[in-house]
Amino acid sequence: MVLRPILQFPDKRLKEKSQPIVEIDDELRALAQDVLDVMYDEPGIGLAAPQLGESVRLVVVDTDWTDEDAEKNPTVAVNPEIVAREGKITWTEGCLSVPDFTADVERAEKITLRYTDLESVAHEVEAEGLRAVCFQHEIDHLDGILFIDHISRLKRNLYVQKRKKALRREAEETDEHVTSAPGTKL
Repeated sequence: MVLRPILQFPDKRLKEKSQPIVEIDDELRALAQDVLDVMYDEPGIGLAAPQLGESVRLVVVDTDWTDEDAEKNPTVAVNPEIVAREGKITWTEGCLSVPDFTADVERAEKITLRYTDLESVAHEVEAEGLRAVCFQHEIDHLDGILFIDHISRLKRNLYVQKRKKALRREAEETDEHVTSAPGTKL
């Protein structure tokens, strides 16, 4: 099975607002399975469709899953919406689309979430702690917001500079490898 690549900062598609899902069909179910497969492979506890280049309002979360041997119990949320927030919590977050960086982010400690599942059943659930943080993080992706948008400008700018330097270094290494390969026609 070939897994879809995760878009990584500074890919401009990560900043786009996603479109609502109008119809739940087999194509959407296949996309949801792709998102789950990538999330578990990375491994992660949440992933949004826009991180795979699909600008639709779909997220998956499984905060109970810890490793390959653990039982999987994902929530697949179509058109998720936070309808209530309560309290505050600071959590150290990372993101599969923001490599090599973590930061403390303040979020609501408890949320009420409304979404539809893949069987077109509407849900309204409460989440708190890590689960609440994860849903807020993933729903941000649907609105073109990355967790680094919630940190200080100074910390964000330091990360952006570090990331640009790493990308330049990767590009230079790739260029060196391609130009030095014997018999390569350019």
